[in-house]
Amino acid sequence: MRLSTITNLAYAVTLVLTTVSATTFILSARSASQERVAIQDHLQLNDLAEELALVADERTEEARLYVMRGDEQHLAKFYVDEDQERQLENTLDKLSALGVSPEEAGSFQEIRKSADALDKMEREAISLYRSGRQNDAQQILFGDEHYRLHTGLMNTVATLREGIAVRSQATVDQAKSRSDFYGSIAKAMLALTALMFVAVLYFVLTRRVAAPLIRMSNIVTRLARQDYSIDVPDEGRRDEIGDMNQAIRIFRSNGLERDRLDAEHRKNQRIKDLILQMMHRIQACQNQDELSDVVSKFMPQIFPTIAGRLLVIKEHSSVLQSTGQWSSPSFSEPEFSIDDCWALRRGRPHASNPDGDDVACHHIKGNIGTGLCIPLTALGDTVGLLYLEIPQGNETLETERLYLELLAENVGLAVANLQLRQRLVGMAKQDALTGLLNRRSLDEELNRHIGKPTQNLACLMLDIDHFKRFNDRFGHDAGDAVMQYVAQVLSEAIGGLGELFRFGGEEFTVLMPAAGIEDAIRLAEKLRYAVERAPFTYRGRLLDPITISIGIATSPGAGTVSSVLERADAALLNAKQTGRNRWVSSDEL
Repeated sequence: MRLSTITNLAYAVTLVLTTVSATTFILSARSASQERVAIQDHLQLNDLAEELALVADERTEEARLYVMRGDEQHLAKFYVDEDQERQLENTLDKLSALGVSPEEAGSFQEIRKSADALDKMEREAISLYRSGRQNDAQQILFGDEHYRLHTGLMNTVATLREGIAVRSQATVDQAKSRSDFYGSIAKAMLALTALMFVAVLYFVLTRRVAAPLIRMSNIVTRLARQDYSIDVPDEGRRDEIGDMNQAIRIFRSNGLERDRLDAEHRKNQRIKDLILQMMHRIQACQNQDELSDVVSKFMPQIFPTIAGRLLVIKEHSSVLQSTGQWSSPSFSEPEFSIDDCWALRRGRPHASNPDGDDVACHHIKGNIGTGLCIPLTALGDTVGLLYLEIPQGNETLETERLYLELLAENVGLAVANLQLRQRLVGMAKQDALTGLLNRRSLDEELNRHIGKPTQNLACLMLDIDHFKRFNDRFGHDAGDAVMQYVAQVLSEAIGGLGELFRFGGEEFTVLMPAAGIEDAIRLAEKLRYAVERAPFTYRGRLLDPITISIGIATSPGAGTVSSVLERADAALLNAKQTGRNRWVSSDEL
């Protein structure tokens, strides 16, 4: 017989078997439907009885709690349970639709009657409690009558549920027997139908469906584990299998894109977190060294493949000096002129690359990939430069470029703030005329030494002799010139032997930590001699020699640190009274 004939005969037999199977399935389904109806009736009746009992029990509990505690929340819950009980009682009126027996209907009525009696007693108890008769209310709710009604209600519910269970089980057993009988016949017919169908379609299924499905199942399993490295071959089929294959290819492509986006999101979030940490530390920096250290620590964490330098413009010059670096930059000088950088000339970021797309900065030497220079500005003023070396084949993305410019903006503001702070501190601690440390700085230094009473300290008080003569003869400008000149001579003569302060007027003070009286005397004589021998000219005219008087005091030898300034001042007064241009030690007084 031809294959087509066998196929047609198989289809005819399959059709007959399918018809018989369908008939038996219909009969079996009808029996199963009766079984389901019986079960649903049982569950509905059982749930109705149980819920009514539970609501009545919960309502009683809330009433008792209310008369015991007086909490209005229990009263509110009591009314809610009461409303729910009313709804269940309304459902009792429709019991005839459920096909209950007279005994079951009578039990429902008994339950309703008991529930109404309990409701009446509980409402009466609540009314007594609200009128102030708490004991009477409690006696009602915890009395024998209430207990009897409540127990009777629970027993009636239990009896009803047992009766419902017995009746429902009998109905279910009968329906199940019929359903099983028809089901057995239907299964036998279905088995024959399936056997015939499988025999006919075996080759088609195995060759055209099974093999591709198994292959795609393995692929889907790996994709479900987020293993997107597996390759999905193109089946090249124009049927459902081909559509499924194409859908899997799209799913894999979307998974790869999602992984890429997730990785990029995690990277961006990490960069943002590091930038935030860096900003917090920058705000807490107190000097330029701390700022450079923070930048050098965090930049390689944020951009691991990028080397760079932080450069700051030297004060009163046009030269940039490196204050910090990371990842060993090697293609730019650590110090160069502002004119050597196109970014500083243009006032905006500038990239120098080996392709020659744009002019390269003169301070960059060698083939580095891309040298990115970002000016550090604050309030329109340029304070420094952020120099970055980006290796070839690792160009920064646009988002990273934005992060770099954001960092440069914040670092520029921090540099400007620190420079302003340094200038303000200098103005507060330095004398404007001479540039020396002022009286405030002297007091702070003495206070530090007071905390070290056992450490030697020598103090020299100096005064310019006949200073008023210069002001009277040549004017105050000449007096200022004398002050500046003497301050310069004293600073050069002292060197590292001590620290020079302007005390006020024409007086100066020298502190010599860890120095004794002999060291102080030698320095005093050196200073007196240096000032006396230094020629002073004013407006091209050589003036008379300038001389100074010096008072010397030490601690702890002749007194405490707190009195060393006073003792040196007394010695200075003695030096002026005994001829000037000399030194006097407080030990001699």
